[in-house]
Amino acid sequence: MDILQEIVTHKHKETERLYAKKSSLREALLASDSGIIAEFKRRSPSKGWIKEDGRADIIPLTYQQNGAAALSILTDEHYFGGSDDFIRTARKSGVTLPILYKNFVIDESQLYAAALCGASAVLLIAACLTKQECKTLLNKAHELGLEVLLEMHSEPELEYAELGPDLCGINNRNLGSFITDVENSFRLAEKLPKNAVKVSESGISNPETVKALRQAGFRGFLIGENFMKTANPGLALKEFISKL
Repeated sequence: MDILQEIVTHKHKETERLYAKKSSLREALLASDSGIIAEFKRRSPSKGWIKEDGRADIIPLTYQQNGAAALSILTDEHYFGGSDDFIRTARKSGVTLPILYKNFVIDESQLYAAALCGASAVLLIAACLTKQECKTLLNKAHELGLEVLLEMHSEPELEYAELGPDLCGINNRNLGSFITDVENSFRLAEKLPKNAVKVSESGISNPETVKALRQAGFRGFLIGENFMKTANPGLALKEFISKL
């Protein structure tokens, strides 16, 4: 085999990996006692820098070592100080848990970026997309072996759940005003499809809230700032889980 043939053979293997099914966020949450999706989030538009020196080769792995069911990594650079490289770095550090690609996905190219950097699932936000756009992106994500966490915030957006995402998220934070109210999850939970794997996102800082949300049918709990604002996010996660 000459060198060109060798290169092309290797490229075929690389593209096969791109389309291969990734680790399952859905299955990880269903199997977990805590259901916590620990988030690597260095800044936010409302709070500014939360942990500017937070390292992707340290914090995600400590989350894994301290009991997280899965991880979420912010990849938006402009508003959240994130990067696709953070997922690559986390994988290289030894993270094997499912990783959610947390960004404002509006274009198919972002799904390829998510698959290439090592994500297991992508976030699609109903408020950012028409129902048809969401359907197209969801189908493409599935082609690439990625699961979809579909985020909804209000009752009118719940119709997007008909598209059959792998997980249904309720964001407790209004993305327009950034006001957070965990009651939003309790209010909308019963209106979601009965078989949906439900994830509550944002504003969760108390283990008692997680217990109550689990009683209301939630299996996943996305928590970022509550851990990231501490000196040792992994240890903060461990202490939180111990109270569950």
